[in-house]
Amino acid sequence: MARHRSRALGLAISILCVASAAMAQTAPPPAVLVQAVELKPLVQQGQFIGRVQATDKVELRARVQGFLGARQFKDGEMVTKDQVLFTIEPEPYEAAVNQRKAQLAAAVARAQNSKLQLDRTRDLTARDTASQAQLDQRVADDAQAQAAVLEAKAALQEAEIKLSYTQIKSPMAGRIGRAAVSPGNLVGTDTSTLATVVREEEMYVLFPVTQRELLEVRRDTGQKTFHVRARLADGSLLATPGQVDFLDVQVDPRTDGQIVRAVFANPDRTLTDGQTVRIVIEQHDTGKVLTIPQAAITNDQAGAYVFVVGNGDVVEQRRVKLGSSREGAVVVEDGVNAGERVIVQGQQRVRPGIKVVPQAMPAPKS
Repeated sequence: MARHRSRALGLAISILCVASAAMAQTAPPPAVLVQAVELKPLVQQGQFIGRVQATDKVELRARVQGFLGARQFKDGEMVTKDQVLFTIEPEPYEAAVNQRKAQLAAAVARAQNSKLQLDRTRDLTARDTASQAQLDQRVADDAQAQAAVLEAKAALQEAEIKLSYTQIKSPMAGRIGRAAVSPGNLVGTDTSTLATVVREEEMYVLFPVTQRELLEVRRDTGQKTFHVRARLADGSLLATPGQVDFLDVQVDPRTDGQIVRAVFANPDRTLTDGQTVRIVIEQHDTGKVLTIPQAAITNDQAGAYVFVVGNGDVVEQRRVKLGSSREGAVVVEDGVNAGERVIVQGQQRVRPGIKVVPQAMPAPKS
């Protein structure tokens, strides 16, 4: 009885195995998404982290001591050249100017009197009624009086300069930041910055380049030109390309790099002083290269490979030599040819030698 049961179980297993094999042979080929290898220009580029710096920036400071008056601007607004932004109590400095004016008037009066005395003494000396020593003394007195006038004029000029410092003006047109000191506070030459004015029509971006990168650029550049683009924090590119206008004359021994400066037009005030951006340097007029999507590449211990859908929709495995990449596209230096179809989705369902149902990769939505 047991022997009959064992034979029946073996027969059932054999039937199941045959049925499974038949099903495997009749299973439909897997569907995969493919994309053709393209021959197209792929601009060579390098990327660097840069810091935005204003082309012109002025820190407003007090140049005389006194109590700060009313603020004459709103934080963040545009200001014009020579616009009064802060005032420092002017009364003590106005008084000093008036005092210096009085001292100058007195010095002028003394000089005029000294001139009259000198002329009189010269007449007397000519008539031998005054000695030469008296004339010499009058000449010296007149010279001292004239010097006193010059000294008084200089003192008056100094007082007027200090009075002008009670009005703190913008030396250029630009955008002013927030005020750091409130009205009523005592300020002076030791006070920190009152506010900062920045010119924003153009902005610099400074970024470090290593010696190796610099040598590669110099070797590869030749007569070719480059675009300099600024990539913002959201991944978008600044609309207007920039231009490299300065290479630092010194190498930083800590990083073995040099600072490169690019200048960008900034009409929309997109760039802000101190902002971090990514600088993209693109080479013009590059030749066409073979490219495939990044998603088509698979790696193992032997390196990179792709699955190619060949004649009869049969899968082939190809080892590839890869070059640079950009925005999801990778340069293939060897291993595939233009027009061949590589699998970009469904690699896990295929192996070399099997037949597949290829479907074109949908175009990305704009």
